[in-house]
Amino acid sequence: MLERMHKTGTEVSGCPQRAKTESERYVGAQTCIWMVEDNVVEVPFDREHLLEVILSPENLNKAYKTVFRNKGCGGIDRMSCDELLPWLLTNRKSLICSVLDGSYRPNPVLRVEIPKDNGKMRQLGIPTVVDRLIQQAINQVLTPIYEPQFSQNSFGFRPRRGCHDALRRAKDIVNSGYKYVVDLDLERFFDTVCHSRLIEILSRTIKDGRVVSLIHKYLRSGILNHGMFEASNEGTPQGGPLSPLLSNIMLNELDKELTRRGHLFVRYADDSMIFCRSKSAAKQTKESITRFIEGKLHLRVNKEKTTVSYVKGVKYLGYSFYNSKGKFELCVHPKSKVTMKLRLKGLTGRSNGMGYERRKQKLKEYIRGWIGYYHLANMKRLLLETDEWLRRRIRMCIWKSWKNPKTRISNLIRCGIPKRKAYEWGYTRLGYWRIADSWITHSSMTNERLKIAGYPTLYDEYLKWYPK
Repeated sequence: MLERMHKTGTEVSGCPQRAKTESERYVGAQTCIWMVEDNVVEVPFDREHLLEVILSPENLNKAYKTVFRNKGCGGIDRMSCDELLPWLLTNRKSLICSVLDGSYRPNPVLRVEIPKDNGKMRQLGIPTVVDRLIQQAINQVLTPIYEPQFSQNSFGFRPRRGCHDALRRAKDIVNSGYKYVVDLDLERFFDTVCHSRLIEILSRTIKDGRVVSLIHKYLRSGILNHGMFEASNEGTPQGGPLSPLLSNIMLNELDKELTRRGHLFVRYADDSMIFCRSKSAAKQTKESITRFIEGKLHLRVNKEKTTVSYVKGVKYLGYSFYNSKGKFELCVHPKSKVTMKLRLKGLTGRSNGMGYERRKQKLKEYIRGWIGYYHLANMKRLLLETDEWLRRRIRMCIWKSWKNPKTRISNLIRCGIPKRKAYEWGYTRLGYWRIADSWITHSSMTNERLKIAGYPTLYDEYLKWYPK
């Protein structure tokens, strides 16, 4: 029976414990009390006893709440997040003991593929919920340790930092005179991380070998792909709570090298931009940093996608830069515009089976999320033009939903169209898209009526961020 003792202690009979005497206490340090029969074992919270901190009830409870809140699908055992708590109530003692004595073995991750914007597939590895719990517990303890080591120019997967901070920093650097950029692309980064190099880097900071060994087990747990087991000799599969932190720990070596050389840069996960004052300096930087990445970090640089160019038009995190009266501003990259219009086109397809209310809700959710991400860009003209196109598509959907001529005639009359014109257009044989841009739909389905009906627009959502 596990029982909370003192600050974050547990009572685990039969679990191996490190023998500590009174003279070995850390005066004034937070401690964890472990009781084994009549013996009291006081473990200091330092880097040599991280495993006890990771397995403390307080940390595990916090990890459970995070895993449960994030939901997500089950791993190879198909256990859901809702089933995790009953399982822990029965098996938590044996789980903690197995982690402590080193007999715990993570399950292989489940291979899942999701489409990328370029048409390719992104490979994810979904751990079981129990493995996610342990990984989250490790992540919660290691993050405060590593955060002070990370660069101020690193923004991905870090507390209180995000894409917008990276973009603002990039904009400031460009406007300070660094107008040439090395757009660094690491080839399949998450799938090619060198395990031995990563373990070496972890061992510099983590002095508890049991924690390093546990992380190594996760790295080598393998992959279950279409029912076939595949060994994982390299890489940190995306999908687990620990993978983002391990990627930052690995790429922090690149950050430190760039800082040592005096380069200005911005990194979000494995998306890096190195800024230079001239094109020749950028070319030299590209060659030298490629040698460092491949020689020291044992990662692969995609030489075709790693480019040197003037900053105007470069895509970074979906944004781009443009020159406005001698000052660079952010705008939406053309590829991001195409992706957005394709998504809106799918939501307003006249044959997608959506009813009025479901279409409105889906449009609201997508537009709110899209504007929330791209609101840093100057895009008033883009939004107004897109809204005009979007309203035409909505009118097309409404016109098709009226189906037969009698319904069209009655609805047109209800919208204030004269009877003669309503009968004339009710029996028209023009196509849906052409009618959607005719005076009859503009008069019956005005912009104001569409707004009252609950159809959202991008510009109205944008005004919530920047009121007039």
